[in-house]
Amino acid sequence: DTEYAFYEGKEMSVDEILRVVDGYATKLALVTGGEPMLQKDVHTLFRALLERDYTVCVETGGHVLLESVDPRVHKIMDLKCPSSGMAQRNNYDNIRYLTSNDEVKFVVGDRADFEWACRKVLEYDLPSRVRNVLFSPVYAKLPYEDLAGWVLRSGLPVRMQLQLHRVIWPEIPRGV
Repeated sequence: DTEYAFYEGKEMSVDEILRVVDGYATKLALVTGGEPMLQKDVHTLFRALLERDYTVCVETGGHVLLESVDPRVHKIMDLKCPSSGMAQRNNYDNIRYLTSNDEVKFVVGDRADFEWACRKVLEYDLPSRVRNVLFSPVYAKLPYEDLAGWVLRSGLPVRMQLQLHRVIWPEIPRGV
């Protein structure tokens, strides 16, 4: 869903990625994209990071089947809202592969998206399946305070999430 990820970037082997990641003073690795589940060696990368005692998270658009993801990997799966133009790609079968360590994220563009997301939360009983259900506003489209108010008034056990890199480094449009 990040178009530039299809055309830009640098191809790296798992060993090259590990050398870069090992250079940071953290044991948390977040694999994100584009769509990381489309990368042919993503499962090899997951295993290698886990063997090095990393906590591994993957952010996925959720349209690629998650059945084969190592259960030690924390999955953060998007359910695309209607205003994204990608809702038809949601693979609801993936919900069965989510665990109490995982998260579901809705990126909300407007009130209609919010109401749609609330219906999906209830329809799939997401709060009983996953650790967190996250609602995030579309950057520069939906004011944070609007979404915060809707979440508070909804009474649903969901959390609001901001793209912190956009708040901390607003001058850097991507790649943070």
